[in-house]
Amino acid sequence: MHHMRAQGPDIAPIFEARSIAVVGASERPGSLGTVVFQNLIEAGFEGSIHPVNPKYQSVQGHNCVGSIGQLGKPVDLAVIVTPAVAVPKVLEDCGAGGVPGAVILSAGFRETGPAGKALEATVLEAAQRHSIRFIGPNCLGVMRPDIALNATFSQSMAKPGPIALVSQSGAMCTAMLDWAAPRNIGFSCVISSGIAADVDFGEILDYLVMDPDTKAIMLYVEGVNDPRRFMSALRAASRVKPVIVMKAGRYAEGRKAAVSHTGALVGSDDVFDAALKRAGVVRVHNYVNFFAIAETLHTGVRTRGPRLVIVTNGGGPGVMAADFLIDRKLPLASLSAETTAALDELLPSAWSGGNPVDVLGDASAEQYAGAVAACLRDPAVDAVLAIVIPQAMTDMTSIAEAVVETAGDARKPVFTCWMGDASTRESRRLFRERGIPTYGTPQAAVDAFAATAAHRANQEMLLQVPEPFSPRAQPDREGATLLIQSALSQGRRVLDLVESKALLSAFGIPIVRSIPAHDPVEALAIAESIGFPLAMKIHSPAVTHKTDVDGVRLGIAGGRDVQTTYRELVDGVAEMLPNAEIHGVLLEPMWHSANGRELMLGVVNDELFGAVISVGLGGTMVEVIHDRAIGLPPLNRMLARRMIDDTRAARFLDEFRGKAAANRRALEDVILRLSEMVCELPWIEELDINPLVVDDQGAIALDARVVVRTVSAAAREYSHLAIHPYPSQLAAGHQLPDGTRLTIRPIRPEDASLEREFVDGLSDRSRYLRFMYAMKQITPQMLSRFTQIDYDREMALIAVTGSDDGERQIAVARYVTNPDGRSAEFAIVVADDWHGRGIATELLRRLIDVARDQRLETLDGVVLKENKGMLVLARELGFKEQASADDPRTVLISLRL
Repeated sequence: MHHMRAQGPDIAPIFEARSIAVVGASERPGSLGTVVFQNLIEAGFEGSIHPVNPKYQSVQGHNCVGSIGQLGKPVDLAVIVTPAVAVPKVLEDCGAGGVPGAVILSAGFRETGPAGKALEATVLEAAQRHSIRFIGPNCLGVMRPDIALNATFSQSMAKPGPIALVSQSGAMCTAMLDWAAPRNIGFSCVISSGIAADVDFGEILDYLVMDPDTKAIMLYVEGVNDPRRFMSALRAASRVKPVIVMKAGRYAEGRKAAVSHTGALVGSDDVFDAALKRAGVVRVHNYVNFFAIAETLHTGVRTRGPRLVIVTNGGGPGVMAADFLIDRKLPLASLSAETTAALDELLPSAWSGGNPVDVLGDASAEQYAGAVAACLRDPAVDAVLAIVIPQAMTDMTSIAEAVVETAGDARKPVFTCWMGDASTRESRRLFRERGIPTYGTPQAAVDAFAATAAHRANQEMLLQVPEPFSPRAQPDREGATLLIQSALSQGRRVLDLVESKALLSAFGIPIVRSIPAHDPVEALAIAESIGFPLAMKIHSPAVTHKTDVDGVRLGIAGGRDVQTTYRELVDGVAEMLPNAEIHGVLLEPMWHSANGRELMLGVVNDELFGAVISVGLGGTMVEVIHDRAIGLPPLNRMLARRMIDDTRAARFLDEFRGKAAANRRALEDVILRLSEMVCELPWIEELDINPLVVDDQGAIALDARVVVRTVSAAAREYSHLAIHPYPSQLAAGHQLPDGTRLTIRPIRPEDASLEREFVDGLSDRSRYLRFMYAMKQITPQMLSRFTQIDYDREMALIAVTGSDDGERQIAVARYVTNPDGRSAEFAIVVADDWHGRGIATELLRRLIDVARDQRLETLDGVVLKENKGMLVLARELGFKEQASADDPRTVLISLRL
């Protein structure tokens, strides 16, 4: 129906400025104002530059004025280098002068303490009042090499190129620029975000996704201000361009330093790692890798899987590469019998006979390239690493030429490592020219391959859109909610064992029942009904870990023992904790399994990404062996499986020392039920199931502990999760007046082919009315943007009809929230052969309901004046119209929700 664009104060003017004012420009040697102004001039900026400083008549040969107001003409960008206290006044002047964007390099804000924090709040308030968007404060600035913009105090200017670098730390930016210059690595932009009081990672990512000059994105992250926005922008960006993240603060001590440095939230490192995987992003740990990997992904090299073959003319480097591969937990590919036979025929009989394929030192270029080709043909191989070392007989350049030929014909990637210096220059030039990734050492080559394999695996995770719970077993959500509410109303946050197990049971997690007894006589009666042997545990809200107070007895064999054990448990705890409230004891049947493995499942609330689920080795081993894999809910079976594979416990689940293999599917089921609990019960703050016993029959929870919290009634649904689940509650049938049945539901990634057929099937006129330009073909990038949406900030409802040959999409209505978070822009289009049957009205009504539920205030649209049908529909639904200032062909329509 119309073309969508982001509204609200846009951040583009900051990066696309044509005129710049430097407020605080100076001639004092070595001062910030001098360096920044000099950098702008020396870079050869294509637009106009104006110094602003009341102390000078002219600065570095440019006419200088006392304030922005005296410029007499508007500028696009103010670069502010004044002392912090002067910044609020400067922004007031910018507002009066209509300046849309600013970069604040000045330090002295929240990083200095309470007074600085108050000053920062004043700055932010002034900017918002005047609709000024700004980067910083306390940052290095921004560079845009293609328009020769260097608004930083960095010594070196970046070369133009395809990589966008965004870093919270200015020092990290300068280190990277120094590293990149001699290697001829260029940038589309360099953005140092500093404290990010206004423009945060999320918006910068949204801008870079749309920027045609940016082909790959590199982020250096210390902490994040708005995790939900960050996660959602990261996922949107990584669908279209490779994103590589380096994060500081891998250990708790380092995280403390990061918090004080930028005042942002940091969260725990393994949770951050899980979030990045789920966003389809590659994480690296040092900055040599940071670039090697950006360069690799930017050459467009992709792999279909993790199975690598190493081909080498020297045994040592081949073995080293294989070791690095195993360090990275990646498999060495196994060669098929056909491949081995082909290599036997091609190579001298002394070749290594397997992977790594050592072709020996005197192999000819034909033999070497033939070996590479044979490996690439093997269906069990995803990629080849070719290593060549200079030996007496070796002509490195002719081998390189032969490998280039072979790689050109292959559909799988070849990574090359020509070791040495002078003798390899020509080969490396050849590889670079042909877009074949090349490295100086086996380790760098393996790291780059590992990153492409991780990119591939994480992109698969990005495509998963789990529902909040599975349709088959509807949990007893109401019962669970009542249980939590009643504990909270009594002022308790820790649920006792009986309540905790009841909560698990409400969501279909198998438990061993715990039955409370309040005196020895009652204990005896319960024991007889359960049967012996049994276990007894102290029942007291004061005791969280029963083993710490010797509050557990196992293997109780008969009635007499029950009564004496009751007294021992109660007296023992009363002695250790004299003020503790003791409710009695809990009795449980003894659970024994010959094949049981003890695991621990947990839920923690990360300060950054909210509720996350962990799985690892359980029982008493927990403290000794820190084994935990993290997953961000909502999870589905594929994600649960990956979580299990990431644990050390995974090895113990297979057949092992005569124990039958554990039932992995039962373990996956418990993880999925736990994911449902976390999605549906925002009150859960912590939850431990330890141990969960998994054997060949199934899985059962023996012990559980749950801590709950109060949740504001105003909180939006799923606001406690970093990733919004698939909103299955919005799917519903609809009957047209003529009796045709449709399904209306939110779009999901699997709908890509439906959506493509739908857009391809539209008439030229329908396409023009929807996109406002003659769109020939839908590109893969557009398709992924349309079908892989973030339900937290956008919605697309599609209408589909079922027929014998599968589903067909016949209409779509979508909105995208603007950066202000209060308004959204919408679009709707119906297949040509379904016009005039009331579909648009129904879809738009439902879309308006969703927007209301998401607490949006207005829904806006841009409609071509000739699109009469849409204008009639909009009037019926209460939209107001006004003429568009930008485009005389269009009308703006708007609905107050």
